[in-house]
Parts: sequence; C-alpha cells; structure tokens
Amino acid sequence: MVSKEVMIKNPTGLHLRPAGILCKEAVKYQALITFNFKGGTANAKSVLSVLGACIKSGDTIEFVCEGDDEEQALQAVVAAVESGLGE
Repeated sequence: MVSKEVMIKNPTGLHLRPAGILCKEAVKYQALITFNFKGGTANAKSVLSVLGACIKSGDTIEFVCEGDDEEQALQAVVAAVESGLGE
C-alpha cells in the first residue's frame, strides 16, 4: 500500500469534468485507488464517489493505492491532479 497527499488546484474543485478525468486515469490501473477526505473514503474510479466527496479548490486529499501496480497508479493520479485535471 502506498499513499500521498495532494492539494486540489482547480479553481472550481472537483466538479463533473475534472472528476471524470480523474476517474478515467484511475481505471487504467488494477490497483484499488481510494482517497481520504475529511474523515471519509471515496473510490477514485467512481465519478459519483468523487463528486459526492464535495472537494473544493485548496482542499487536500490523500490518495491510497493498493495492488499490483500501486506505485504507477499513485504516480498517475497525483500527476493528473497536479496538472489541473484539464483546467
């Protein structure tokens, strides 16, 4: 299991379009990819789960990846968030 905290830079947070981009990146990997936010855990491969977390700009989330390709999965989702998720 590997994990890393990352701050959301998108000015409007994780609304539908960036949530979709995050999920599209996460489903490329076999590892279980979740993130922790305000005491809750969400599935990074589910758009509804990501949207339900109500993540705003400036919030910090912790990605947790567990599985065969966990290192690559963590690097990919962190890079996607740090790049702004298309915004």
